Amino acid sequence: MYRFIIIALLSFHSFSLLAEKAISRNEYINLWKDEAIYQMVMHKIPASITLAQGILESGDGNSRLAREGNNHFGIKCHNDWTGERIYEDDETKGECFRQYENARDSYEDHSAFLQRKRYETLFQLDADDYKGWAKGLKECGYATNPKYPQLLIGIIEEFKLHEYDEQGLEYIKKNKVPTRSSGHESTPSTVEVKEKKPSKEKSNRNNKEERAEINITHQHEVLLSENNIRYVIAKDGDTQESIAEDFDLNAWIIRKFNDLGANEKLHAGDIVYLQPKRNKCGESKYVVAQGETLRDISQKFGVKLKKLRKYNQLTEGQEPAMGSTIKLRKSTK
Repeated sequence: MYRFIIIALLSFHSFSLLAEKAISRNEYINLWKDEAIYQMVMHKIPASITLAQGILESGDGNSRLAREGNNHFGIKCHNDWTGERIYEDDETKGECFRQYENARDSYEDHSAFLQRKRYETLFQLDADDYKGWAKGLKECGYATNPKYPQLLIGIIEEFKLHEYDEQGLEYIKKNKVPTRSSGHESTPSTVEVKEKKPSKEKSNRNNKEERAEINITHQHEVLLSENNIRYVIAKDGDTQESIAEDFDLNAWIIRKFNDLGANEKLHAGDIVYLQPKRNKCGESKYVVAQGETLRDISQKFGVKLKKLRKYNQLTEGQEPAMGSTIKLRKSTK
Protein backbone atom coordinates (compact mmCIF):
# COMPACT_ATOMS: atom_id res chain seq x y z
CA MET A 1 0.00 0.00 0.00
CA TYR A 2 2.73 2.44 1.03
CA ARG A 3 4.74 1.42 -2.00
CA PHE A 4 1.78 2.26 -4.24
CA ILE A 5 1.38 5.66 -2.61
CA ILE A 6 5.09 6.46 -2.99
CA ILE A 7 5.04 5.46 -6.66
CA ALA A 8 1.92 7.54 -7.22
CA LEU A 9 3.50 10.56 -5.52
CA LEU A 10 6.68 10.21 -7.55
CA SER A 11 4.69 9.91 -10.76
CA PHE A 12 2.67 13.00 -9.86
CA HIS A 13 5.87 14.90 -9.02
CA SER A 14 7.45 13.87 -12.34
CA PHE A 15 4.32 14.96 -14.20
CA SER A 16 4.38 18.30 -12.39
CA LEU A 17 8.01 18.89 -13.35
CA LEU A 18 7.23 18.16 -16.98
CA ALA A 19 4.24 20.48 -16.86
CA GLU A 20 6.42 23.23 -15.43
CA LYS A 21 8.77 22.91 -18.38
CA ALA A 22 6.11 24.08 -20.84
CA ILE A 23 6.84 27.64 -21.93
CA SER A 24 4.31 30.43 -22.34
CA ARG A 25 3.66 32.36 -25.53
CA ASN A 26 5.44 35.43 -24.19
CA GLU A 27 8.45 33.30 -23.27
CA TYR A 28 8.49 31.83 -26.76
CA ILE A 29 8.38 35.28 -28.32
CA ASN A 30 11.26 36.48 -26.14
CA LEU A 31 13.29 33.41 -27.08
CA TRP A 32 12.86 33.72 -30.85
CA LYS A 33 12.14 37.37 -31.70
CA ASP A 34 15.81 38.11 -32.45
CA GLU A 35 16.02 35.14 -34.80
CA ALA A 36 12.81 36.21 -36.56
CA ILE A 37 14.23 39.72 -37.05
CA TYR A 38 17.48 38.22 -38.37
CA GLN A 39 15.54 36.09 -40.88
CA MET A 40 13.60 39.18 -41.98
CA VAL A 41 16.78 41.13 -42.68
CA MET A 42 18.43 38.22 -44.50
CA HIS A 43 15.42 36.86 -46.41
CA LYS A 44 12.79 39.66 -46.47
CA ILE A 45 10.15 37.59 -44.64
CA PRO A 46 8.24 39.64 -42.04
CA ALA A 47 9.50 38.82 -38.54
CA SER A 48 5.90 38.90 -37.34
CA ILE A 49 4.92 36.18 -39.81
CA THR A 50 7.86 33.98 -38.89
CA LEU A 51 7.12 34.31 -35.18
CA ALA A 52 3.36 33.79 -35.61
CA GLN A 53 3.92 30.69 -37.72
CA GLY A 54 6.38 29.33 -35.17
CA ILE A 55 3.88 29.95 -32.39
CA LEU A 56 0.99 28.38 -34.28
CA GLU A 57 2.81 25.40 -35.77
CA SER A 58 4.78 24.45 -32.64
CA GLY A 59 2.22 25.22 -29.94
CA ASP A 60 4.53 27.90 -28.50
CA GLY A 61 7.45 25.48 -28.78
CA ASN A 62 5.72 22.81 -26.69
CA SER A 63 4.73 20.33 -29.41
CA ARG A 64 6.51 17.01 -29.75
CA LEU A 65 7.91 18.05 -33.13
CA ALA A 66 9.44 21.15 -31.53
CA ARG A 67 10.66 19.44 -28.35
CA GLU A 68 12.13 16.30 -29.89
CA GLY A 69 12.72 17.30 -33.50
CA ASN A 70 13.45 21.05 -33.18
CA ASN A 71 10.86 21.49 -35.95
CA HIS A 72 8.97 24.71 -35.20
CA PHE A 73 7.15 25.08 -38.53
CA GLY A 74 5.73 21.65 -39.22
CA ILE A 75 7.75 21.27 -42.43
CA LYS A 76 7.50 17.75 -43.82
CA CYS A 77 10.39 15.80 -45.34
CA HIS A 78 9.61 16.05 -49.09
CA ASN A 79 11.81 14.27 -51.62
CA ASP A 80 14.84 16.55 -51.40
CA TRP A 81 15.30 16.33 -47.61
CA THR A 82 18.54 14.54 -46.68
CA GLY A 83 18.61 15.22 -42.94
CA GLU A 84 17.26 13.44 -39.90
CA ARG A 85 13.58 12.56 -39.71
CA ILE A 86 10.88 12.42 -37.06
CA TYR A 87 7.47 10.80 -37.55
CA GLU A 88 4.15 12.17 -36.36
CA ASP A 89 0.48 11.64 -37.18
CA ASP A 90 -0.89 14.52 -39.24
CA GLU A 91 -3.22 14.23 -42.23
CA THR A 92 -2.24 10.57 -42.33
CA LYS A 93 -0.64 8.31 -39.73
CA GLY A 94 3.12 8.41 -39.19
CA GLU A 95 4.01 11.23 -41.58
CA CYS A 96 7.66 12.19 -42.09
CA PHE A 97 8.78 15.56 -40.74
CA ARG A 98 12.18 17.23 -40.85
CA GLN A 99 14.30 16.96 -37.72
CA TYR A 100 16.97 19.56 -36.98
CA GLU A 101 20.09 19.67 -34.83
CA ASN A 102 18.78 22.81 -33.14
CA ALA A 103 15.78 25.10 -33.38
CA ARG A 104 17.67 27.86 -35.19
CA ASP A 105 18.22 25.48 -38.11
CA SER A 106 14.44 25.12 -38.23
CA TYR A 107 14.09 28.91 -38.60
CA GLU A 108 16.75 28.97 -41.33
CA ASP A 109 15.11 26.11 -43.21
CA HIS A 110 11.71 27.80 -42.92
CA SER A 111 13.12 30.83 -44.72
CA ALA A 112 14.70 28.62 -47.38
CA PHE A 113 11.45 26.67 -47.76
CA LEU A 114 9.49 29.86 -48.49
CA GLN A 115 11.90 30.70 -51.31
CA ARG A 116 10.37 28.01 -53.51
CA LYS A 117 8.63 29.17 -56.65
CA ARG A 118 5.16 28.52 -55.30
CA TYR A 119 5.72 31.33 -52.77
CA GLU A 120 7.44 33.83 -55.06
CA THR A 121 4.39 36.15 -55.16
CA LEU A 122 4.82 36.74 -51.42
CA PHE A 123 8.16 38.48 -51.99
CA GLN A 124 6.43 41.08 -54.15
CA LEU A 125 4.70 42.30 -50.98
CA ASP A 126 6.22 44.84 -48.63
CA ALA A 127 8.37 43.25 -45.94
CA ASP A 128 6.05 44.59 -43.23
CA ASP A 129 2.76 43.64 -44.93
CA TYR A 130 1.93 40.87 -42.47
CA LYS A 131 -1.74 40.75 -43.50
CA GLY A 132 -0.80 40.22 -47.14
CA TRP A 133 1.70 37.54 -46.16
CA ALA A 134 -0.81 35.76 -43.93
CA LYS A 135 -3.39 35.60 -46.71
CA GLY A 136 -0.76 34.76 -49.32
CA LEU A 137 0.57 31.79 -47.36
CA LYS A 138 -2.90 30.25 -47.40
CA GLU A 139 -3.38 31.02 -51.10
CA CYS A 140 0.00 29.46 -51.94
CA GLY A 141 -0.93 26.28 -50.10
CA TYR A 142 1.24 26.45 -46.97
CA ALA A 143 -1.71 25.35 -44.81
CA THR A 144 -5.07 23.72 -45.45
CA ASN A 145 -6.90 25.39 -42.57
CA PRO A 146 -9.24 28.00 -44.15
CA LYS A 147 -8.81 30.19 -41.04
CA TYR A 148 -4.99 30.14 -41.23
CA PRO A 149 -4.66 33.85 -42.20
CA GLN A 150 -6.99 34.97 -39.40
CA LEU A 151 -5.12 32.84 -36.88
CA LEU A 152 -1.76 34.39 -37.85
CA ILE A 153 -3.12 37.94 -37.93
CA GLY A 154 -4.82 37.42 -34.57
CA ILE A 155 -1.56 36.29 -32.94
CA ILE A 156 0.40 39.14 -34.53
CA GLU A 157 -2.00 41.84 -33.41
CA GLU A 158 -2.66 40.47 -29.93
CA PHE A 159 1.04 40.26 -29.12
CA LYS A 160 2.09 43.27 -31.26
CA LEU A 161 4.53 41.18 -33.27
CA HIS A 162 4.40 43.78 -36.08
CA GLU A 163 6.70 45.90 -33.92
CA TYR A 164 9.49 43.45 -34.76
CA ASP A 165 8.85 44.16 -38.46
CA GLU A 166 9.62 47.81 -37.74
CA GLN A 167 12.89 46.79 -36.08
CA GLY A 168 13.74 44.61 -39.06
CA LEU A 169 13.12 47.47 -41.48
CA GLU A 170 15.47 49.69 -39.46
CA TYR A 171 18.27 47.15 -39.83
CA ILE A 172 17.55 46.86 -43.57
CA LYS A 173 17.63 50.65 -44.03
CA LYS A 174 20.95 50.89 -42.18
CA ASN A 175 22.34 47.87 -44.07
CA LYS A 176 23.16 46.19 -40.77
CA VAL A 177 22.79 42.58 -39.68
CA PRO A 178 21.16 42.04 -36.26
CA THR A 179 22.36 39.58 -33.67
CA ARG A 180 20.70 36.18 -33.76
CA SER A 181 19.95 33.37 -31.36
CA SER A 182 22.50 30.65 -30.60
CA GLY A 183 20.03 27.96 -31.65
CA HIS A 184 20.20 26.17 -28.30
CA GLU A 185 17.78 28.34 -26.32
CA SER A 186 15.76 26.57 -23.64
CA THR A 187 13.03 24.41 -25.09
CA PRO A 188 10.84 22.09 -23.02
CA SER A 189 11.89 18.49 -23.38
CA THR A 190 11.23 15.21 -21.66
CA VAL A 191 14.73 14.07 -22.57
CA GLU A 192 17.99 15.61 -21.42
CA VAL A 193 20.18 15.95 -24.48
CA LYS A 194 23.92 16.34 -24.16
CA GLU A 195 25.50 17.70 -27.29
CA LYS A 196 28.31 15.55 -28.59
CA LYS A 197 30.41 16.12 -31.64
CA PRO A 198 30.36 13.02 -33.84
CA SER A 199 33.63 11.53 -34.86
CA LYS A 200 34.71 12.11 -38.45
CA GLU A 201 34.31 8.42 -39.17
CA LYS A 202 30.76 8.41 -37.82
CA SER A 203 29.95 11.65 -39.64
CA ASN A 204 31.13 10.19 -42.94
CA ARG A 205 29.14 7.03 -42.32
CA ASN A 206 26.00 9.02 -41.56
CA ASN A 207 26.47 11.09 -44.72
CA LYS A 208 26.68 7.93 -46.82
CA GLU A 209 23.57 6.54 -45.17
CA GLU A 210 21.70 9.80 -45.77
CA ARG A 211 22.76 9.86 -49.41
CA ALA A 212 21.51 6.31 -49.83
CA GLU A 213 18.09 7.33 -48.47
CA ILE A 214 17.62 10.15 -50.97
CA ASN A 215 14.67 9.67 -53.30
CA ILE A 216 16.02 11.09 -56.55
CA THR A 217 13.11 12.67 -58.40
CA HIS A 218 15.11 15.57 -59.85
CA GLN A 219 17.50 15.88 -62.76
CA HIS A 220 20.32 16.19 -60.22
CA GLU A 221 21.26 13.96 -57.31
CA VAL A 222 21.17 15.81 -54.00
CA LEU A 223 24.32 15.28 -51.95
CA LEU A 224 25.31 16.30 -48.45
CA SER A 225 28.63 18.06 -47.89
CA GLU A 226 31.02 17.43 -45.01
CA ASN A 227 29.73 20.75 -43.70
CA ASN A 228 26.18 19.35 -43.72
CA ILE A 229 24.88 21.44 -46.63
CA ARG A 230 22.75 20.08 -49.46
CA TYR A 231 24.30 20.55 -52.90
CA VAL A 232 24.36 19.22 -56.47
CA ILE A 233 27.08 18.89 -59.07
CA ALA A 234 26.52 20.96 -62.21
CA LYS A 235 26.35 19.12 -65.53
CA ASP A 236 27.12 20.26 -69.08
CA GLY A 237 24.57 22.83 -70.13
CA ASP A 238 23.39 23.62 -66.62
CA THR A 239 22.52 27.21 -65.81
CA GLN A 240 21.52 28.95 -62.62
CA GLU A 241 17.96 28.94 -63.94
CA SER A 242 17.88 25.25 -64.87
CA ILE A 243 19.06 24.10 -61.44
CA ALA A 244 16.65 26.50 -59.74
CA GLU A 245 13.83 25.13 -61.91
CA ASP A 246 14.76 21.55 -61.02
CA PHE A 247 14.32 22.28 -57.31
CA ASP A 248 11.41 24.71 -57.57
CA LEU A 249 13.56 27.62 -56.41
CA ASN A 250 14.08 31.13 -57.70
CA ALA A 251 17.35 31.67 -59.58
CA TRP A 252 18.32 34.52 -57.26
CA ILE A 253 18.40 32.01 -54.39
CA ILE A 254 20.97 29.91 -56.26
CA ARG A 255 23.01 33.06 -56.87
CA LYS A 256 22.81 34.08 -53.23
CA PHE A 257 23.78 30.69 -51.82
CA ASN A 258 26.72 30.36 -54.25
CA ASP A 259 27.99 33.96 -54.52
CA LEU A 260 27.25 34.12 -58.24
CA GLY A 261 26.68 37.14 -60.43
CA ALA A 262 23.51 37.31 -62.50
CA ASN A 263 25.36 36.54 -65.75
CA GLU A 264 27.94 34.08 -64.42
CA LYS A 265 27.95 30.70 -66.12
CA LEU A 266 28.14 27.32 -64.45
CA HIS A 267 30.62 24.67 -65.55
CA ALA A 268 30.35 20.91 -65.40
CA GLY A 269 31.63 19.73 -62.00
CA ASP A 270 30.82 22.95 -60.15
CA ILE A 271 29.40 22.59 -56.65
CA VAL A 272 26.01 24.31 -56.45
CA TYR A 273 24.60 24.69 -52.95
CA LEU A 274 20.87 24.48 -52.32
CA GLN A 275 21.21 25.87 -48.79
CA PRO A 276 23.18 28.73 -47.25
CA LYS A 277 26.84 28.03 -46.59
CA ARG A 278 28.06 27.94 -42.98
CA ASN A 279 30.09 30.40 -40.92
CA LYS A 280 32.86 27.84 -40.46
CA CYS A 281 33.81 24.24 -41.19
CA GLY A 282 35.65 21.36 -39.56
CA GLU A 283 39.03 22.46 -40.92
CA SER A 284 40.63 25.54 -39.44
CA LYS A 285 43.14 26.52 -42.16
CA TYR A 286 43.84 25.93 -45.85
CA VAL A 287 46.83 26.62 -48.11
CA VAL A 288 45.81 28.35 -51.34
CA ALA A 289 46.59 26.40 -54.51
CA GLN A 290 47.60 27.93 -57.81
CA GLY A 291 44.74 29.71 -59.57
CA GLU A 292 42.32 29.41 -56.62
CA THR A 293 40.13 32.35 -55.70
CA LEU A 294 38.54 33.04 -52.35
CA ARG A 295 35.18 32.05 -53.83
CA ASP A 296 36.68 28.71 -54.96
CA ILE A 297 37.71 28.07 -51.37
CA SER A 298 34.30 29.19 -50.11
CA GLN A 299 32.62 26.65 -52.40
CA LYS A 300 35.12 23.92 -51.59
CA PHE A 301 34.56 24.07 -47.82
CA GLY A 302 31.00 25.43 -47.72
CA VAL A 303 32.01 28.54 -45.74
CA LYS A 304 30.38 31.88 -46.52
CA LEU A 305 32.53 34.10 -48.72
CA LYS A 306 31.95 37.21 -46.60
CA LYS A 307 33.08 35.28 -43.51
CA LEU A 308 36.31 34.21 -45.22
CA ARG A 309 36.99 37.84 -46.10
CA LYS A 310 36.40 38.85 -42.49
CA TYR A 311 38.53 36.05 -40.99
CA ASN A 312 41.43 36.91 -43.29
CA GLN A 313 41.04 40.71 -43.40
CA LEU A 314 40.53 40.75 -47.16
CA THR A 315 38.52 43.48 -48.86
CA GLU A 316 35.98 42.72 -51.57
CA GLY A 317 37.83 41.88 -54.79
CA GLN A 318 41.09 41.15 -52.99
CA GLU A 319 42.37 37.60 -53.59
CA PRO A 320 44.79 35.54 -51.48
CA ALA A 321 48.22 34.78 -52.87
CA MET A 322 49.12 31.25 -53.94
CA GLY A 323 50.73 29.37 -51.04
CA SER A 324 49.26 31.67 -48.40
CA THR A 325 47.29 30.23 -45.51
CA ILE A 326 43.59 31.02 -45.30
CA LYS A 327 41.66 30.82 -42.03
CA LEU A 328 38.40 28.90 -42.38
CA ARG A 329 36.97 29.90 -39.03
CA LYS A 330 37.14 32.71 -36.52
CA SER A 331 40.36 32.79 -34.54
CA THR A 332 40.03 31.84 -30.88
CA LYS A 333 42.22 33.53 -28.32
